[in-house]
Amino acid sequence: MEQKKIAPLTRGLTGRLRIPGDKSVSHRSVMFSALGRTPVRITNFLHAADCLSTVACMKALGATVEMVNDTELVVTGRGLHGLQEPDVILDAGNSGTTLRLLMGLLAPQPFNAVFTGDASLSKRPMGRVIKPLSQMGAKIVGRKGNTLLPITVCDPGTKLHGMTYESPVASAQVKSAILLAGMFADAPTTVIEPVTSRDHTEKMLAAFGVATEQDGTAVTIRPVADEEYVAPEAIEVPGDISSAAYWLVLASLVPGSHLTLENVGTNVTRTGILDVLAAMGAHIEHTNVRTSGGEEAADLVITSSKLHGTTFGKDMMPRLIDEIPAIAVAALFADGDTVITGAGELRVKETDRLQAIADEWNKLAPGSVVAGEDSLVIHGGMTVQCADVASYGDHRMAMSLAILGAAGQGVVLGRPDCVNISYPTFYDTLQSFMD
Repeated sequence: MEQKKIAPLTRGLTGRLRIPGDKSVSHRSVMFSALGRTPVRITNFLHAADCLSTVACMKALGATVEMVNDTELVVTGRGLHGLQEPDVILDAGNSGTTLRLLMGLLAPQPFNAVFTGDASLSKRPMGRVIKPLSQMGAKIVGRKGNTLLPITVCDPGTKLHGMTYESPVASAQVKSAILLAGMFADAPTTVIEPVTSRDHTEKMLAAFGVATEQDGTAVTIRPVADEEYVAPEAIEVPGDISSAAYWLVLASLVPGSHLTLENVGTNVTRTGILDVLAAMGAHIEHTNVRTSGGEEAADLVITSSKLHGTTFGKDMMPRLIDEIPAIAVAALFADGDTVITGAGELRVKETDRLQAIADEWNKLAPGSVVAGEDSLVIHGGMTVQCADVASYGDHRMAMSLAILGAAGQGVVLGRPDCVNISYPTFYDTLQSFMD
């Protein structure tokens, strides 16, 4: 089994670092541009496996995609009703965003499409999207009672019906799938969430002339006519705060650090990690604050500081669910206990992240983490040692374990290459702080 050794850092993180493009925004920029009629130039696109899965799927559905370079592409569609039946099986790879959003987009289309994915995605729950789409009149068939890949989205034979759906989970992917289907429905469609999830879909739809209405935790979209959908000339993707998370944590922990992260997306539905780190005593300053394509961005300046434990729960989860592994690293080195509750969604990510965090952190600091059904208790300030650890093929686990080793006594990391899913240059960047 392939392994990678991560050495401890011997100095602080300094200088400036440009963060790769936001994964969520990169996905949507390609999908939504493929529904327009005019070319859209997308810059700072995240050239990673998940986003390239979306590119491949949209090309199979009839869009033209020209790769200018690794971070710039031009997408041209055939109009809102111009998608065509693919002559291949659509492979979403490891990308839940690709699969779930495209199920919503394809549910109203007058053709059939078959989806597959990798072994990890094939275990992730899709019933949460298929159920509401079916209530709108979609015809979707999957394995295990219409809950798992492979999945076939069939021609519904008629327009989907607008509806009001109360989602049991706060999920941007579920919400987005329903809103995308709602663009083609016969009446307005409303999604009500228990807590507002990230709103990249709503912001990007606005850039294409499609307005949504927000009322508390409810979002409504109305049927959209082809002439109403107007593609912008360009979209600049902000840096991904989920990728910035590793450097936010590492620079906070390693003495002597003073690091500037450039062009980080600071959409308020995504910045839970900034709030949690601030509550732990981190020193993070926002500079060069701006808005691009409806998305807020800033340069973040991190100065090392002594952290202390904190407590947060389910109301915060939609704003930081992907950053929990990185936050768990900060918690391990903080003074006192950190208690995380309402995090059951982590059990159905690329791996069971709650159990994985407990198992791997306890190899490095025995007795430091206890995982509950939807919770983590992390005892900070314990002695951290070097150990062989497993990534489970989960990109966020791999990067979190790497920075844990860099802040501690090093790690030997199994299956390290999974970082290519979202951050292919991660290890090169980490090494630049070692040299």
